[in-house]
Amino acid sequence: MSGLNLHRWLPVVVIFAALVTGSSAALGQTPNPVATQTAAPALPVQVVATAPQIQPTPEELGDSLFGHQRYQEAIEAYKKAPHDSADVWNKMGIAYQMMFNLEDASRCYEASLKIDPHNTHVINNLATVYDSLKEYGAAERMYRRALKLEPNSALIEKNLGTNLLAQHKYKKGWEVYKTALTIDPHIFESSASPRVDNPASVQDRGAMNYYMAKGCARAGMSERAIEYLRMALNEGFTSPSKIEADSEFASLRGIPAFEQLLAAQSPQRNP
Repeated sequence: MSGLNLHRWLPVVVIFAALVTGSSAALGQTPNPVATQTAAPALPVQVVATAPQIQPTPEELGDSLFGHQRYQEAIEAYKKAPHDSADVWNKMGIAYQMMFNLEDASRCYEASLKIDPHNTHVINNLATVYDSLKEYGAAERMYRRALKLEPNSALIEKNLGTNLLAQHKYKKGWEVYKTALTIDPHIFESSASPRVDNPASVQDRGAMNYYMAKGCARAGMSERAIEYLRMALNEGFTSPSKIEADSEFASLRGIPAFEQLLAAQSPQRNP
C-alpha cells in the first residue's frame, strides 16, 4: 500500500509597525516647548494581519484523520473527494478494513482496481480481505496476480506464504517465506500495511507461528523467533524434540531464553 502523506496548515501572520511621531511642525504649528518636553514618547503600533487559511482537500483531511486513527471520520472525508481517484478508494478501503468492515473494504478495493487494474498494493489489500474471509483460493490467486506485476515484493511474498500455511501447504509456504526473506530480511517485523490475520484454528495458528519462528531465526531475530516458538509450542503444533531436530534453529542454541523454553516444555530434557 502507498503511505499516507499528512500535512499541517498554519495561518501566516504578518506584523506591520508604524511609528507615530506627533510632530506639530509637520502640521504648520509652533511647537510648545513645555509640551514638547513633557509629552510621552511615541510608541510603535503593531497591526496584525492574518492571511486566509488554505483549506485542506477532502483527501488531505482524510489522510490527517486516518493518521490519528479516526477511521470513520477519515472515510467521511474521503467520500467527499473526487470518485475517479484510485488512491482515494484504496485509502477508504484500508480505513474500512482497520474497522473490520470487510464488505465495504472489498467494495472500495474493487472500485480502485476498476480505475487502476495494475496497482499491486490494492491487489494485495483485496487479497488480505479474502484471507480474512477464509476464501483462501481467491486470495492466493490475487497474491500471484500481484507478484506477476511486482515480482520483488517481500510483503506480498510473505502474505502468500501465510496464505499457503493456512491451506496446510506447509512446505510451499515455507519456501515462499524464504523468498520473502531473501528480498527483505526484516519483512517479519511489524508492518502497518494490511496483512493476513492469524488463522482462526489453533492448529493453523501454531503452524504459522512455527514457520514465522523459522523465518525470524533465519533473519537473525532471535528474540522474536523464540516468542513465535513459544506460541507454536503452546498451540501444540510442535515439540521440543522437533525444534531441536530442525537445523533452522541451530543459531538459537546456547541462548538462555531458548534453552529455558525447551526445558520448560520438556522437563526430562537435559540442557
